[in-house]
Amino acid sequence: MSTPDQPAQFNPPTTDPWKGFRGVCSGTLILEAIVVFLGIPAVAKLGTGISTGAVVYLTVLGVLMILACGVQSRRWGLRLDLGLQVGLIAGWFIHPAIGVMGLIFAAVWAYLLYLRKDIEARIERGLLAGQRD
Repeated sequence: MSTPDQPAQFNPPTTDPWKGFRGVCSGTLILEAIVVFLGIPAVAKLGTGISTGAVVYLTVLGVLMILACGVQSRRWGLRLDLGLQVGLIAGWFIHPAIGVMGLIFAAVWAYLLYLRKDIEARIERGLLAGQRD
């Protein structure tokens, strides 16, 4: 029994709720990398074209997004994901379309942060299916 000054004790979830969240983060990174790679020819056709440095920047950013999928279980994985978003938004200097793409994906990551906080709150309150008797 819990008292007002002592939090309630719940069973830990029987299945790892973070496994699904890490999968969503990895899937989002893969989709984002695909969009970044497809953005290279699109930006090349817009305006005056695209420089070699811009192609290298976007290619490195896309490859880093793919590699980041493998570190989602690490404590710093989410910070890496958010850092990649900053890098994509900085692509505004390559072409405004890249920056807009970064802002759209930043909104997706903001929603994922909201979901993460919601999962944490559900675990604390014992509302996950694996925590109920």
